[in-house]
Amino acid sequence: MSLRGWAATAAGVVLAVAATACAATSAFSNSAQDAQVDTATSPEADAVTQIVTAAHLADWGRRRGEPGPLIMAARMVAEVPLRPADADAAPLVSWEGLLTEAERMAPDSQAIRDATARVRNRSRGVRSSPFGQGPIFQVREIKARETYVFELEARGGVLRVAAIGDGDSNIDLSVRDAGGALVCQDGRGDHYPVCTVVRTQPGKLRIDIVNRGQVWTKVQILSN
Repeated sequence: MSLRGWAATAAGVVLAVAATACAATSAFSNSAQDAQVDTATSPEADAVTQIVTAAHLADWGRRRGEPGPLIMAARMVAEVPLRPADADAAPLVSWEGLLTEAERMAPDSQAIRDATARVRNRSRGVRSSPFGQGPIFQVREIKARETYVFELEARGGVLRVAAIGDGDSNIDLSVRDAGGALVCQDGRGDHYPVCTVVRTQPGKLRIDIVNRGQVWTKVQILSN
């Protein structure tokens, strides 16, 4: 089957799985409403649904010997920020593993290699930092007029970093490459600066978060 053909068929499978999940959610919601329980979905719940749908799609591709659905499943998994697994407990579903599996199913297909390369190039954000593997979600206290500095290892693609202050001080944010060149700066006089950097290659970046105020402030550091 061509890449376009399996993409259309796989899209149908995704819709069917999603419809089943929605039906189950709806049934649960109806019974929960009778019990007056708040069942509003959260981003975390949506992420779980997406991972489960990707796992079903990958299984569907395996049963038919088609690598395409595994590539689509890898794209779905790569969109969800996940905590790194323990060293002795590798994840059963990961976008890297799905892409490798897809390539093994069609080792002589240049189209499949090109498709997996596009997904790998699209995967983005922080690879590692002083806070651990993967996306950053940390809170730090920064003294008045102090600059908090750390380095991270970024993947190729789009990197987005934010520093959200508690409102007591203006916060500036800058990103520099390994050579010290400024690649992004947000110093607009507010307490929620954001930097977006597009990189063709992975590499180290330095993040500077500056408290411009006269008092200490709490800052939540976020990244993809």
